[in-house]
Amino acid sequence: MVAKPAGMLTREHLQWPFFGEDARTLASELDSFISGGGLGEIDHADADSACKKLVGQLGAAGILRHCVPKDFGGVSQEIDSRSLCIIRETLAYQDGLADFAFAMQGLGTGAISLAGSQELKQQILPKIARGELISAFALSEPDAGSDVAALSCSARRDGEDFILDGEKIWISNGGIADIYTVFARTGEAPGTRGISAFIVYADTPGFSIVERIETIAPHPLARIRFDNCRIPASQLLGMAGEGFKIAMRTLDIFRPSVAAAAIGFARRALDEAVAHARSRKMFGATLSDLPTAQSTLGEMATAIDAAALLTFRTAWRRDVQKLPTTSEAAMAKLTATENAQWVIDQALQLFGGRGVRVGEITERLYREIRALRIYEGATEVQKLIIGRELMKSAGKKAG
Repeated sequence: MVAKPAGMLTREHLQWPFFGEDARTLASELDSFISGGGLGEIDHADADSACKKLVGQLGAAGILRHCVPKDFGGVSQEIDSRSLCIIRETLAYQDGLADFAFAMQGLGTGAISLAGSQELKQQILPKIARGELISAFALSEPDAGSDVAALSCSARRDGEDFILDGEKIWISNGGIADIYTVFARTGEAPGTRGISAFIVYADTPGFSIVERIETIAPHPLARIRFDNCRIPASQLLGMAGEGFKIAMRTLDIFRPSVAAAAIGFARRALDEAVAHARSRKMFGATLSDLPTAQSTLGEMATAIDAAALLTFRTAWRRDVQKLPTTSEAAMAKLTATENAQWVIDQALQLFGGRGVRVGEITERLYREIRALRIYEGATEVQKLIIGRELMKSAGKKAG
C-alpha cells in the first residue's frame, strides 16, 4: 500500500511558553521539507526498503542531525528533547514509518552520545546524522522485557575482547541495522548492577538474525542472536556494570518523544474526523451539526491538549531547567499514548464502516498507535515508575 498524500500539522501549540523562536524555525523547516515532497511515497508493503530510503532522505535533509550532539554533526550541543518532540509529532502526523525511521536513529545511538568513547562517537555519530548508518537498540529478551533485571544475554571478558552469547527480541530495525547497542550481563553485581552496554556491528561473526517478526503496523523487527560473538573491549560504552544506568538515561531522553509521536497520530485522527464530520451528509444536515459528534470532537481535542501539555512540559524541564524527568516522562508517555488510542478509536467510530477499510488513514492510525502503549515501557510500567518516584519524594519530605 502506498500512503495517501497527507495534510499539514497545525502549529498553534508552538506559541506555548515551552518554546522559543528556534522551535518555530525548526517546525517551518519540517513543513517545507514535507510540502516539498521530501518524504516521497512510502511503500508500507516493503517496510525494510521504505525505512532505508527514509533514513537516507531524513539524513540528506539534515533532520537526523537532531539525533546527535553538535560536536559530532548535530545541531545542539546536547540532544534537545523539544526538537525531538517537534520532529516526531510532525513525522507521525504524516506517516508512522517516517516517525519510526527518525526515532530509531536517535534511540539506537543515544547511548553512544551519552557514554561512548570519543573514538566511537567520531566513528559512528556523524554517519548516523547523515543517514549513512542505520542503528538499533537491543535491550528486550524473550524472558526480560519490562523486567530488565531478568536479562540473561551475557558478555564475558577474554583478554582485549568481550564474547557475547544470548538472544534479544522485539528489536526495531533488526535485520536492516548496521550497528546495534546491546545490553548484556557482565556480572559485576546482582541484578541491574551487573549489566553493561556494547556496540555490535551487524557484520560481526557470531551475530545473526534468527527471525523477522511481523506486527499489525509493519516495520523492521527481529529476534537476534549472539553465538560466541567476539567484539573489542573498545566497543564497551561507559564502564562495565553501567549498562542499566545508560539504558535508563537513554530512555529518559527519548521517552517524551514517544508521547509526541502519539500526539502526532492523534492530531491527524482529529483533523481527519473534523474534515469528515463537516462533509458527511446525515439526517438532512452534516455529521458536524449533530451535538453527539460535536461533543466527541470536543473531548478528542481536550485529550490531545492535555497530553501535549504534559509532554512539552517534560521536554522543557529537561532542556531548560536541566532537572530529572523520570516521573514527568512517564506521565507524558502514559497520558499521550492512552489518550491517542482513545482519540483514534473515536475518529474511526465517526467514520463508521469507512473507518475500518484497509487503506483509509483512520485504519492505518488505528494499527500504528497500538505499539506505542507497549514499547519503551508499557503503560503499566509507567504507572509503577510514577508511583515509585512519588514514594521517593514523600520519603525525602518525611526525612
